[in-house]
Amino acid sequence: MIRPAAGHRGRMIVLEGAEGVGKTTQAGHLAAALREADAPVVIVREPGATWLGEKIRGLLLDARVDIEPPAEAFLFLAARAQLMSDIRDHLEAGTTVVADRFFLSTYAYQIAGRGLPADLIQSANQLAVGGFKPDLTLVLNFPVHEGLGRKGNGGRGPDRIEQASAAFHESVAAAFQEFLTPEWQRAHPECGPVAGVDATGTEAAVARKVIATVTEWWPSLFESAPLLG
Repeated sequence: MIRPAAGHRGRMIVLEGAEGVGKTTQAGHLAAALREADAPVVIVREPGATWLGEKIRGLLLDARVDIEPPAEAFLFLAARAQLMSDIRDHLEAGTTVVADRFFLSTYAYQIAGRGLPADLIQSANQLAVGGFKPDLTLVLNFPVHEGLGRKGNGGRGPDRIEQASAAFHESVAAAFQEFLTPEWQRAHPECGPVAGVDATGTEAAVARKVIATVTEWWPSLFESAPLLG
């Protein structure tokens, strides 16, 4: 059984991708597998996971609210800056943090999607996170139009981000693919290691792919956990 030793730092694993790729679902499966392996784990989401972050989330996703791109970026970064204290506390306690989005989403949505200046957004993000970077980010790959179709299945109507143009979402999806290239990762060491996961197939099949990818980084992590069916 895996228990953190005294003074053992936890790890942060981020699930990323365009709309509807299954980040939230797979974050839940990954956290469940970690608990089965007796690893302390907490799930956080962006924006959200704090009182301020959840208030900001409500504004950012409200389809009735008109928000200019720079204001949108600052709101996301404000939520992230507020969350960082909790993330650091969890990691110092030896807890694995599973994050449903982190700052690759800012690079994809605000830089690639909204067209904001990369250097300014990157600098502002570093201010928000204080030089922190995740231990591993998994980008879930799924066809962008199918993902948007998934999001519409709840009957609630698209939120403010989802209702953006097709060109916006295609730019976001293309950015996530670019993030997987060695050239991009060498140019952006502040993002930490990034790996792709094929998110097509059944929910359980994708969960197995996620766990297999995480296991490549920490081979003994799931040794005591039962295999997913």
